[in-house]
Amino acid sequence: MSVRIETDVLIIGAGPAGLSAALFLSEYGVQNVLLEKYQWMSNTPRAHITNQRTVEIMRDMGLEEAIAEKATPQGLMGDQVFCISLAGEELGRLLTWGNHPSRKADYDLASPSKICDLPQDLFEPILLDAAATRGTSVYLNTEYLSLEQDENGVTATVRDRFADDTYQIRTKYLIGADGGRSQVAEDIGLPMEGQMDIAGSMNIVLHADLSKYVLHRPSVLYWVMQPGSDIGGIGMGLVRMVRPWYRWLLLWGYDINEPPPDIDEEEAIRIAHNLIGDDTIPIEILDISLWGNNHLYATHYSNGRVFCMGDACHRHPPSNGLGSNTSVQDAYNLAWKLALVLKGKANRTLLETYNDERAPIGRQIVERANKSIEEFEPIFEALGLSATKNEEQVRTSMEARKEDTPEAREQRQSLREAIQLKNYEFNTHGVELNQRYRSAAIVSDETPEPVYERDPELYYHPTTWPGARLPHCWVGYKERKVSTLDLAGKGRFTLFTGIGGEIWKEAAEEVSARTGVEIASFVIGPGREVLDLYDDWARLSEVPESGCVLVRPDAHVAWRRQTVAEDCTGELAGVIERIVGFERATSEDPPQVEETVEA
Repeated sequence: MSVRIETDVLIIGAGPAGLSAALFLSEYGVQNVLLEKYQWMSNTPRAHITNQRTVEIMRDMGLEEAIAEKATPQGLMGDQVFCISLAGEELGRLLTWGNHPSRKADYDLASPSKICDLPQDLFEPILLDAAATRGTSVYLNTEYLSLEQDENGVTATVRDRFADDTYQIRTKYLIGADGGRSQVAEDIGLPMEGQMDIAGSMNIVLHADLSKYVLHRPSVLYWVMQPGSDIGGIGMGLVRMVRPWYRWLLLWGYDINEPPPDIDEEEAIRIAHNLIGDDTIPIEILDISLWGNNHLYATHYSNGRVFCMGDACHRHPPSNGLGSNTSVQDAYNLAWKLALVLKGKANRTLLETYNDERAPIGRQIVERANKSIEEFEPIFEALGLSATKNEEQVRTSMEARKEDTPEAREQRQSLREAIQLKNYEFNTHGVELNQRYRSAAIVSDETPEPVYERDPELYYHPTTWPGARLPHCWVGYKERKVSTLDLAGKGRFTLFTGIGGEIWKEAAEEVSARTGVEIASFVIGPGREVLDLYDDWARLSEVPESGCVLVRPDAHVAWRRQTVAEDCTGELAGVIERIVGFERATSEDPPQVEETVEA
C-alpha cells in the first residue's frame, strides 16, 4: 500500500479537540491534515457551556466575536430552576454561571471574556472554517483504521468511505481526537482508570415554543423532579435550552443494565409533554439518541509520536460543562509545543510535558463531573424521592414541606442547603481557571505555592506563581484598553517587566535572536509602552517593577524573577533552554528536532 499524503501532523477526529488542534497548528504555521470519519461534524447540540478560558483561547485566535454572534450570552444562562414541570410548581432556583451579583464580579475581574452557551453543532463549523482558512487540509468521510510508528514518524492507514479506497498517510506526529470510543487510544495502549457506561441517558432534541414558561426565568437548564420520573445518570428529567426559546434538548435516564429503550416519536412527545407539564404545546421531534455516562480517564496521554486529547483521554458526564472546554485546552497546551519541535526550536522532550500538565487536569474534571451527579442526592432526599418509588408517597412527601411544622421547616432547610450545594456544578470558577501546571516546561522561582484563601473549586485565585495562568487585568497599549492576556499568546513567549527592568526587554530581544524562540516583551509603567490603567498589574504581578514575568504561548506563567539579575540575558537564556528542552539533552542524547515540511 503506497503512502498518498505526507504531513507534519495528522489529526484523527473533527470534534472540539481535533478542530482546535488543527486551528492552533495552522495558526502557528504547522502543516496538518484533519480526518473525520463522517460526512460532517456533530449534528446535535451535545456540549454547550463555553467557559471563560475557552473563549479567551478563541480570543487569541481572533474568533471571540464569531463565538459571541452565535452564542447565548451569560445573562440568559443563569436562573437554574428546579421544578415539578416547566408549567408546574417551582421547587427552588439558583443563580449560576456567574450571574449572581456576588459572583459576577469574580467572573468580570478574572477575564476579558464572557462565559456563554454555544452548542457544539454551532461551535464546530466556526473552528473548521478558521482551521481550513489558515491552512488545514480537511478530509471528510475518511476513516482511521490503524497506525505503525517508527523512529522518524507514523504511518496511518485510512479509508475513504465514499470511494471505498484504502491508503496510507505518513506523518511526523499523530493526534488521536476521536472521541470517547477512541480507536487511536486503544491502538497505542493508553493506560486508563475507571469505568465506562455507569448510567444511561437519552437525548431528545425538539422544536417547541416554551417562552411563556421560561422568559421570566431565563436559563440553560431546567431540572424537572416529579413522581414517576426515572432517576437517570445526571439527575432526573432535564429540559436544556439550545436556542432561546424554541430549540430544546431533553435528557431522560434509563437503566444501563437493561436493554436500551426503543423510543419512537410518539413516546418522545409524551416524555416532552410530561416534563413541560403542558400537553397542548406543539412539538417537533428532531433527534433521539442514547448515550452512557462514564467515569474514566487516561493517566498518560501519549505513546511515542502519537498523542491523544479530548474525550479520548477524559470521559465523563456533561455535569459542570467541562468536556469540550477541557478538550480545547488540551489542544492549546500541545499545539505550541509541537510547533516549536517541528521548527527545530525545541527538543522532543518538551512534548512529554503535555502528559505531565494535562493528565492531572483530565482526572480532576472526570472526578468533579461525577461528584456533581452525587450532589443531586441531597435534593432527592429532601423531597423524599430517595426513600420510595411509590408515586403517592413521593407526592405526599413533597407536599409536606409546605406545612407549618418542625418537620416541614427542617425539610425546607434541607432543600435550601441541597440546592446551594449545586454551586459546585454550576459556579465552579476555580475548576475552570485555577489550573496550575507542574512540569519541566515550568521553571520554579523557589517560592511556595500560594494558598487558596477561598474554596479552590468555587473561586479563581489569580497568581503569577510559575505554572498558573497569567492573571487578567486591563492595561493601555497603543491608545487602546487591552487585557494582559491580549499581549500574551499568539504562539510566542511574552515577558512583562516594569520601570527599572528595561534590561529584561533587551535580554528578551537578544535571547530571541540567539535561540529562534520568539519572546515579545513589554515594559509596564507611566511613560512606557504599556500603562497600568487601574494599577491592577502592580498588585497582580507579584513581582517588583524591576522583576519580570515570563509567559508561555498558552498564557501560563513559565518563570518569574523578583529583581534584575547580574546577567539578565544569560539567566533568561538558561530559562528558555530549560523550557524547550535543550538543556535536558546530553551528548549521548542529542537534541531531537524535526525538519518541518513547508505547508
